[in-house]
Amino acid sequence: MLPWTALSLALSLRLALARSGAERGPPASAPQGDLLFLLDSSASVSHYEFSRVREFLGQLVAPLPLGPGALRASLVHVGSRPYTEFPFGQHSSGAAVQDAIRAAAQRMGDTNTGLALAYAKEQLFAEVAGARPGVPKVLVWVTDGGSSDPVGPPMQELKDLGVTVFIVSTGRGNLLELSAAASAPAEDHLHFVDVDDLHIIAQELRGSILDAMQPQQLRASEVTSSSFRLAWPPLLTADSGYYVLELAPSAEPGNVRRQQLPGNATGWAWVSLDPDTDYDVELVPESNVHLVRPQYLRVHTLPEEAGPERIVISHARPRSLRVSWAPALGPAAVLGYHVQFGPLLGGAAQRVEVPAGRNSTTLQGLAPGTAYLVTVTAAFRSGRERALSAKACTPDGERSRAPRPQPPGAGGREP
Repeated sequence: MLPWTALSLALSLRLALARSGAERGPPASAPQGDLLFLLDSSASVSHYEFSRVREFLGQLVAPLPLGPGALRASLVHVGSRPYTEFPFGQHSSGAAVQDAIRAAAQRMGDTNTGLALAYAKEQLFAEVAGARPGVPKVLVWVTDGGSSDPVGPPMQELKDLGVTVFIVSTGRGNLLELSAAASAPAEDHLHFVDVDDLHIIAQELRGSILDAMQPQQLRASEVTSSSFRLAWPPLLTADSGYYVLELAPSAEPGNVRRQQLPGNATGWAWVSLDPDTDYDVELVPESNVHLVRPQYLRVHTLPEEAGPERIVISHARPRSLRVSWAPALGPAAVLGYHVQFGPLLGGAAQRVEVPAGRNSTTLQGLAPGTAYLVTVTAAFRSGRERALSAKACTPDGERSRAPRPQPPGAGGREP
């Protein structure tokens, strides 16, 4: 019995060691990429708010798989001028990054977010600045909702590089502007939360970041009614082969569009597509060095960007009226509506913002007995806008009533 016992113990020990080694080693599909935190460190943020945001970021990164060959993290402050707290690659563990975030001091100054975004593009995300080519890139912007300079153009340049943008707003930021700045769909990449409740979204945001960092799958983003962007991990190099990318409507497999791309490509944008349509995508890596299997994906474009078809004026009062329009598009296609109104015979125009999902608003502060031109504009996620105008007129104000005759002896002496 002794030899069998020894053999059993040896097999058990080998199995235990194998399991231990498997637990220590990173999984084959471990996420990898560069994660940049853009932190509002300006004077518009109170010291208390800054400390709570700093605590939230530390909580967010602690469990992440940071290290060589996995995730790298960096922190940039938004102020009068951008400031790098620590660059990619300086810290190789979640605990080290957490300690560095806790030690970060508020920079104060103006809220020049656009300048910080341009800085991030040139100094951190660009390959010439040392960024890893071909790995996923994620930006998490934590803001109180405002910026002293334009955010749209530099943010779009980052998206064009393939950066996935998450936004956490702890203030009363403009919904339309922040929705346009976040990656699409905005409902998955934009969070409005009080600074004392940031811990509520930590797990969800962490999971979304890890999903964006997964390098194993062909994936689509920035989906609109006429376009979408594709991204994939670096499967080849410029010297080892090239890609053939094919696109066809699912209902018309013979109507194929093809695009050949170099081996160092990791993304492509398809445009001029039909709305509300399923498309089948095939990515074929062609290489004489090693065999790489094709990847497949089906993407559904958003419904057609139909603007307001009809404007209805109701509940007209001397100083207010209600404007409704149809159709009421949902947040999947439209960011929101702009309602602009002004007197037909001249005068300053005013503008009201209406969020997606609503199709009416009440215009206040109007002049009695005045004709107005009302224009409803739908702003779509693709950047396009469609508008419809109508005339409306407020009724005259109530005329002052003549004083009632008083009976003799009331309110004065008799003659």
